[in-house]
Amino acid sequence: MIRRFAATVIAIFAVATAPGSAQAQADDHVVLTGVKELKVAFDVLEGDAKGLLNRLNVIDETRASLMKQGVTPNFVVAFRGPATKLVQTDVSKIKPEDREVATKIAAKLDEMSKAPGMKAIEQCSVAIRQQETKAENVLPVIKVVGNSWISLMAYQSRGYAYIRP
Repeated sequence: MIRRFAATVIAIFAVATAPGSAQAQADDHVVLTGVKELKVAFDVLEGDAKGLLNRLNVIDETRASLMKQGVTPNFVVAFRGPATKLVQTDVSKIKPEDREVATKIAAKLDEMSKAPGMKAIEQCSVAIRQQETKAENVLPVIKVVGNSWISLMAYQSRGYAYIRP
């Protein structure tokens, strides 16, 4: 009885993970039915370099997935809080153990800034002041805004969904 059960579990797992299975072909076509465009403002605060890079990769993967499924993305990425230190050129403000990943973050943001569906990448000047960094040290692909809360409210008033990854 136990052997038969184990064999059944193994068979189900093999089918579920096989190339071409429903899991491997997952998409969002049902929920996206009738949707032509999605507008999203991402409020990014992550101060851990690896965590921030992961979030940026997922945001970019989401953008690409929407496009692949025929939906036009309009994405805004707004940085504030501890993330501020990781999106600047002054490495003295970045923890030594985060500097290598910060270089990857800068490269990812440069790539994303040129990608279809990216409307804006912004940095809050209030966060710059609070994190004791400088506006002139913000990565060149990022636009410094006065107050990202105001910016995020304005995007939401224009129909952008708010996501805090």
